[in-house]
Amino acid sequence: MLTRLDYGNATLAGLPAYRLNRLQSVLNASARLIAGLRRSAHITDTLASFHRFRAAERIKFKLAVIVYRALHHIASQYLSDMPRRVADIPSRSRLRSSTSSHLVVRPSRLVTVGERSSASACPRLWNSLPGDITTAQSLPAFQRKLKTYLFRQSYSDIIL
Repeated sequence: MLTRLDYGNATLAGLPAYRLNRLQSVLNASARLIAGLRRSAHITDTLASFHRFRAAERIKFKLAVIVYRALHHIASQYLSDMPRRVADIPSRSRLRSSTSSHLVVRPSRLVTVGERSSASACPRLWNSLPGDITTAQSLPAFQRKLKTYLFRQSYSDIIL
């Protein structure tokens, strides 16, 4: 069931919190069912023990993996052409940002829909990740570091 929920979650980037709450309630219900908890039981500790992301982190993970694959030409051609590094722009080649792995974020006119597009959401997410994650040498290493980062970000109130 969870793989069906994850199938198209990259399209959910930038959704308002009230929309993500519906997806999160489905994830919570599935965790309660697996753990055998009552409907009123607190679920955060159970999700953390199952090593499951919350809905927002699941979306971030999927988007970041898509960008990593596109940058390393592991993805389809149309995805590999999408991200542009700041270092590849001639007018920015002498800036300090040209040595980083940052991507160009395309401006959008529509805040509601334009900010949610993959051309805008993917580079914004990539630029927000720490450098040690974005410079990972292989996809499994990238995924491992990203999972650790997002898990700590999601459950920072539990993990000390």
